[in-house]
Amino acid sequence: MKTLSKRTANFTDSVIRRMTRISNKYGAVNLSQGFPDFEPPKAITDRLAEVAGQGPHQYALTWGAQNFREALARKIAHFSGMQVDPDREIVVTCGSTEAMMAAMMAVADPGDKVVIFSPFYENYGADTILSGAEPVYVPLTPPEFTFDADVLEAAFRQGARIMILCNPSNPCGKVFTRHELEIIADLAKKYDAYVITDEVYEHIIYEPNRHTYLAALPGMRERTIVCNSLSKTYSITGWRLGYVIAPPEITDRVKKVHDFLTVGAAAPLMEAAVVGLNFGDDYYKKLQDHYTHMKNLFVGGLKNLGFTFTEPQGAYYVLMDVSEFGVKDDVEFCEWLAREVGVGAVPGSSFFREDVNHLIRFHFAKQDETLNKALDNLSRLRQKAAGRG
Repeated sequence: MKTLSKRTANFTDSVIRRMTRISNKYGAVNLSQGFPDFEPPKAITDRLAEVAGQGPHQYALTWGAQNFREALARKIAHFSGMQVDPDREIVVTCGSTEAMMAAMMAVADPGDKVVIFSPFYENYGADTILSGAEPVYVPLTPPEFTFDADVLEAAFRQGARIMILCNPSNPCGKVFTRHELEIIADLAKKYDAYVITDEVYEHIIYEPNRHTYLAALPGMRERTIVCNSLSKTYSITGWRLGYVIAPPEITDRVKKVHDFLTVGAAAPLMEAAVVGLNFGDDYYKKLQDHYTHMKNLFVGGLKNLGFTFTEPQGAYYVLMDVSEFGVKDDVEFCEWLAREVGVGAVPGSSFFREDVNHLIRFHFAKQDETLNKALDNLSRLRQKAAGRG
């Protein structure tokens, strides 16, 4: 038999999605894969019901329906101050996963080096490898998950042409300050590099933190490729509506890659989602209040139980330290946790380039009932672990 692709030889399945399957297998409360168990805004689903009868049901324009892109451009201008041309600077994709892959393939050549902060969302390393590039990891230092500017510059000095930045960060909930982003921007300009930003959690921010758009900083519009989606903001992770924002010459290349990857996003879903893109500021305030409530409920529960964890500044994830349980294999521990304790989590090793086995990730985008059930199960963790052997 002929050999298979060398670049995918070391790939495993997604650990995050695997933990969902394990949670389902044992009937555990699934706090692993980051999707909510509450409904999207009713205005969006009501519009979807109308679209089911009225259409559109055929292909939309490859880079996204006109009204969707125009509504998206208005929303972007409102929150970031950036005026985006809906015809020349936006590509609608099948989720932010495709947005990131299309962006990488548009700017990366085989052998290029790509700077990635560690911890990182698991797709970034795979996207880099699939593009034929080489990841260069720069550690974020807990508990604040700050970075050393000299270490970051050393990564650029190796010849990196691209950096991937997740802000707010999955899995650690880091929200980068304007000062930190200015350091990144200065290095990108100094070493003539692109920055691909993943900003899917832009509206899930906890006081007093603020989200700053890197592309809006001086001199960064022309070298920033924004990847985002509607999944988290409108609780429609299954709709797979993402997008890329970039200068026209980059967008033109992204359009071509996107066309051959997926042809286009789902026309009826774009039509229905326009309603959400036109929501007023009150929606985003309620969204922030809702997530703040969920965060306070869950991390407050972890605190009452005496666990050690990092409180997030944004996004909806918590990294919990399980050192007290003598964990040597965090993947095995998370499988045991789902089976014996009834809570699904993601092993931290899947997010770190460093040798990390003492952290696990929970997500708290859940109803109060779900979170309280998870906390009740976790209250028996020490008792269960004592008999684990």
